[in-house]
Amino acid sequence: MPLFRYYPSNPQHLDPEMEKKIFFHSLLFPALFVLLLWLVKIVELTSGLSFVEFGIFPRHINGLQGILFSPFIHSDFSHLISNSLPFFILGFMLIYFYRRISYRIFFLLYILSGISTWLMGREAWHIGASGVVYALAAFHFVSGIIRSDVRLLTLSAIVVFLYGGLVWGLLPIRPEISWEGHLSGAIFGVALAFYYRKYVVRREKFDWEDEPDDEEEDDDKAYFSESTSTYSIRFDNDDDSEVK
Repeated sequence: MPLFRYYPSNPQHLDPEMEKKIFFHSLLFPALFVLLLWLVKIVELTSGLSFVEFGIFPRHINGLQGILFSPFIHSDFSHLISNSLPFFILGFMLIYFYRRISYRIFFLLYILSGISTWLMGREAWHIGASGVVYALAAFHFVSGIIRSDVRLLTLSAIVVFLYGGLVWGLLPIRPEISWEGHLSGAIFGVALAFYYRKYVVRREKFDWEDEPDDEEEDDDKAYFSESTSTYSIRFDNDDDSEVK
């Protein structure tokens, strides 16, 4: 797609139509994902079913399916709402700033945070999209530091403040919160931020910066290839403790 190859290094020569397409494309995936989260919860409530057992149950074979399904399952609407807005904002940022590698990064964060939770989590059902939210927040924040990109740092900081208690969610303070899922997501968010540190995010060129010569511009074009909380609830009934 042309928009995945559109990384102009000169902000004075932007294509308005392409910029508009990029903006709306960046909204599409996080909007559809959040919509699916809500549809799953509505179906669960209207059908009288519980999808908790589609979550992650660490080190049990029947809990492996949760690596794929647990982010779509939430304990209640409060849990769902707390994950929806940060996911939407962070998902938009990922696709808008890292278009060419955005879906690859998302897939890796999604799968690796789930696998890590399955390996290190308590024996309880772990559900919710918070692990992915923590992964995205950590990725954006560390990427902003690495690139000295004020936009990424500012947007990530806003999400952290809006989300509330993001750091405390990494610690085993509340037994009903899956801190393991949060920590797993944050670890891989940081790891991928360093791994993809050479992918440059387009930024405006300041007046005091030297204009590159033609050869440097060619190199730049080649180089510009891309630039909440897992909720956990524990039910101590028999052997089937549940963490969401």
